[in-house]
Amino acid sequence: MIVLGYNGFTRGAELFGRLYGSTGVGRNLLVGHDAAAAVVIDGELVAAVEEERLSRVKKTSDFPAQAIEWCLEAAGVTLDQVDVVAFPWRFSPAVAEEMIAGISSADMPVTAKFDALRRAGEAYTGMLSREAVHGDFVERTGHPLDPNKLALVPHHLAHLMCGAYLAGSTDAAFVVSDGRAETLSSVMGELRGGVVRLFDECTVPLSSSLGVAYGRITRYLGFVPNNDEYKVMGLAAYGPPPQHNPLLERVVRLHESGSYTISIPQDVPAYFALFDSLFGGDSEKREEFDFRVEVAGMAQHMVEAVTAHQLRALTAASGLDHLLFEGGLALNCVANTKMLERSSFTGMDVSFGASDPGVAIGAAVYTAGLRNRPADAVTTPYLGPSYSESQVLDALAEYEDRVEWQQEPDATALAHRTAELLADRNVVGWFQGRAEFGPRALGNRSILANPAFPDIKDIINLRVKHREPFRPFAPVVLESEAPRVFEMGKKTSSPYMTFVFPVRQEYRELIPGACHVDGTARIQTIDERQNPVLAELLRVFLARTDVPCLLNTSFNVAGEPIVCSPRDALECFLATEIDHLVLDRFVVTKKGEGALP
Repeated sequence: MIVLGYNGFTRGAELFGRLYGSTGVGRNLLVGHDAAAAVVIDGELVAAVEEERLSRVKKTSDFPAQAIEWCLEAAGVTLDQVDVVAFPWRFSPAVAEEMIAGISSADMPVTAKFDALRRAGEAYTGMLSREAVHGDFVERTGHPLDPNKLALVPHHLAHLMCGAYLAGSTDAAFVVSDGRAETLSSVMGELRGGVVRLFDECTVPLSSSLGVAYGRITRYLGFVPNNDEYKVMGLAAYGPPPQHNPLLERVVRLHESGSYTISIPQDVPAYFALFDSLFGGDSEKREEFDFRVEVAGMAQHMVEAVTAHQLRALTAASGLDHLLFEGGLALNCVANTKMLERSSFTGMDVSFGASDPGVAIGAAVYTAGLRNRPADAVTTPYLGPSYSESQVLDALAEYEDRVEWQQEPDATALAHRTAELLADRNVVGWFQGRAEFGPRALGNRSILANPAFPDIKDIINLRVKHREPFRPFAPVVLESEAPRVFEMGKKTSSPYMTFVFPVRQEYRELIPGACHVDGTARIQTIDERQNPVLAELLRVFLARTDVPCLLNTSFNVAGEPIVCSPRDALECFLATEIDHLVLDRFVVTKKGEGALP
């Protein structure tokens, strides 16, 4: 059975811009963002890529035409051979009725209700309904898809199935929490023997979305909601935990069932006024670093308190000892660690597709039928495009007036040459194999550096990434070395940068560039099976320097998608102060900036 899963709407950005006044990247951030495609053949995920990697439009919500084309080509199939097309949103007539009822019962003037109904109606008929989704697919692909072959999968179920498939476990309690699904923002339940059981009393409506609340505070602090929440999480570490939190005292109400109510106005001026009253802020104070740290700390504390409340209810309702956490909130790696360590769960998985890129995978997996994966199967995020040596050489030839390069004979020689460069204060672009899937660079499209240098974080933030100086970087470490360097708690590995751990005291002076201000690090663990080329580099680097990890950040600059092709890598390399580029087995240097030996 061949299943194509995809996420994205052709008209999404246009409709949300015109109907709801969204501008810039915000037009892509309401429904359908992180457009992507995935192909599952006979229960096995064989290819997946985000549209932004190919179109070079960050966070795009557009129909993923290029991603679909690449996935089918990589899988060696055509649209005619696809048995089912799976889409991770189900705006059924019943959902539409619920949307209408919600607007009709809202506390607003009649004229405002008519306006809201008009806008919702145009969005529904123009992009959300089954007919609109089917028409969009046919128009953009030119393929006369049988309507009976289009499967609409509820959004939260697609999130769950992505996590369940990639965890390789069928029995687990779960939490899915994000900005929005069709009408809900969070669900809990358990997965036993491939059967999903929702705990209905624990569901949280869209009107009380924790993700939306965190996003509104993100906007209040001057960042882009549904995009920059990780900046708020990073800022929070610069201050102590709040002694009291007005968000929990006046905005959030926790219910015995495990659900909650969050009361924040929808209108931007209204919730800015609310936050000013809660935090003692104004337009000037919002620019002050210490004030922003304090507010970020309260937002982070709110997430941690609410998710802990959910887990208490989930533990009481389910006797399972393993937890799956998926959805946009699952990218809050600080909260993830606290969720696990403060709960009775013995294990917890957060996938590399936890946010909306993963719903393309989840919709396909669900439609194909979730299957037990072999115990020895290697879960890999490296599902995207790779490039042949001839393609790499063609790209280098395009830039031969600006770069020079040397080819290493094999992977071992490449590791030694790269370790030699990284032993000094060099920043290295690292491009290998298939592109990783999801929002994190996991070692195939990465920028690497030596964390032994205290100022390396500032060098990368200011000279390479062109982003805020308070932003930390994640270390990548051999899984066998991780417990020696980091306090792992209940975890034995963290392959997708979805958990944060304290750096052991004796290592903080050795790897200062990898330590956040609070002495923690969002680590990625690697072993030989997952990524043999990067594992070899880490072994050689450790032997050469006694430094047990490398800094690993995404190979891009602020506002750009992670690089995908050799040409993307060369463009980014030449536009920044990255010192060297390791492109497959080619070590590349800019002409006039130090010749290769």
